[in-house]
Amino acid sequence: MADTIPPKRIFPTSKVDAHSARHVPSVPQTESDAYKLAFQDLDFLLREDLRPVRFQLELLKPELFLQEAKIASTFVFYGSARIPEPAVADALIAAATNDQQRRIAERLKAKSPYYEVARELARLASRHESNGDGMHHFVVCSGGGPSIMEGANRGAWDEGKESIGLNIVLPHEQLPNPYVTPDLSFQFHYFALRKMHFLIRARAVAVFPGGYGTFDELFELLTLVQTGKVRPLPILLFGRDYWNRVINFEALVEEGVIAPHDLDLIHWSEDAAEAWDYVTRFYEQHPEPQREQTSPPE
Repeated sequence: MADTIPPKRIFPTSKVDAHSARHVPSVPQTESDAYKLAFQDLDFLLREDLRPVRFQLELLKPELFLQEAKIASTFVFYGSARIPEPAVADALIAAATNDQQRRIAERLKAKSPYYEVARELARLASRHESNGDGMHHFVVCSGGGPSIMEGANRGAWDEGKESIGLNIVLPHEQLPNPYVTPDLSFQFHYFALRKMHFLIRARAVAVFPGGYGTFDELFELLTLVQTGKVRPLPILLFGRDYWNRVINFEALVEEGVIAPHDLDLIHWSEDAAEAWDYVTRFYEQHPEPQREQTSPPE
């Protein structure tokens, strides 16, 4: 009988003490910042010396939330925040005031169909059934912003499934797109921690045309797989004409700075159904090792 009685809690919880601390009498000592509980003192937490603690918090908070949501693996979507969805692409052209703006708007319109490709691929991934233990796989994960990212979250929303948004604080105002699951919408200060969360659970990554941010994410992933820091996984590159125009992958081989087989890390695709079929075939041929739980790399 005694074994079934939960142990008595000796110390009050931090929530209890935090509540009590709001009601202490006002005297010079209690009004000083030094008297604040350390974990409630924002000025203290934002000190330069506390950066390692903030790193840990920014790694830990999304990790705990995703564990509690039973997110076992993700399908990550990278791509530009500037490519419009097809419905608004013509408006960009109409708003152009000179030839250069018009040419750029026409190029953006040419890439706008990728919004729907990302949306359809996200739909297919979101139809993947959960495990018998209730763990969810191939959960759509994007940067949570507009354009390609919105298309991905919207595809999961179409299927009535949850999706993740990993926003970052930027100098200009931004909001998560409306299709991100609110309880899985996170905001980051550190790009490094955000990128780590993109890949901790990644089981496949789709990369659409994009700029500096997309380049950063793509090449970091290729480097991690190339160097064996991350197990091989499907890396789907959409928009071959675009990528071959802005990056000469073959020249990297010709210059001897990557090996010919490094190009095999990339799977080129233009079609959502073909891409999803490649992902499923990849895991039929390369089953993942069994893991008791998902945890960040050490």
